[in-house]
Amino acid sequence: MIDATQSAAGIPVAGLLLAAGQGTRFGGGKLAVPIPIQGGERLAIGVAALRNLAAVLPGPVVVVHGGDPLVADYRQEGARVVVAERAARGMGASLAEGIASLPRGSGVVVALADMPWIRQATIRLVADAVARGALIAAPYYRGERGHPVGFAPAFRRELESLDHDQGARAVMAARRDAIVVIDVDDPDVLRDVDTPADLR
Repeated sequence: MIDATQSAAGIPVAGLLLAAGQGTRFGGGKLAVPIPIQGGERLAIGVAALRNLAAVLPGPVVVVHGGDPLVADYRQEGARVVVAERAARGMGASLAEGIASLPRGSGVVVALADMPWIRQATIRLVADAVARGALIAAPYYRGERGHPVGFAPAFRRELESLDHDQGARAVMAARRDAIVVIDVDDPDVLRDVDTPADLR
């Protein structure tokens, strides 16, 4: 069973971590690469991203590709793992499968597993905005939109219909008027890991 936060407005919000990419620009195995986190501990990139999301939205769903080496680690962090049968088709297909696994009537905060440095406080701001009734909520750093992005339950059908590499960006582009802009002092909402150079 998936946990979710719930506001006084009665809108539950679930966490969804997209971790089904192959990391080809990195050379493969990107999410399993260990990085230092607070306290001197080292965690795999994907696990670090999950831990930040789960601290705000307990019991999130992690969408993975078949054979993902981090499945046991994700489960140990309290996540439910969904293996995306259509992961090879692209992020849009993986996102659609993840959304389909969430409880009906819940909003969602969609996070990316290759963005392990986003502050928990930032994730909470996005989740709280959706819980209070925002249709779409996104953090912005110095005018540039970052991640994670939150969606109200009303967008479930659109998100479930995504395919190939067409991710949630298409849904947002069609409903710019619905986006609640959250200005944050968190540059890591823009920082992902695409190549080994991004870890330096």
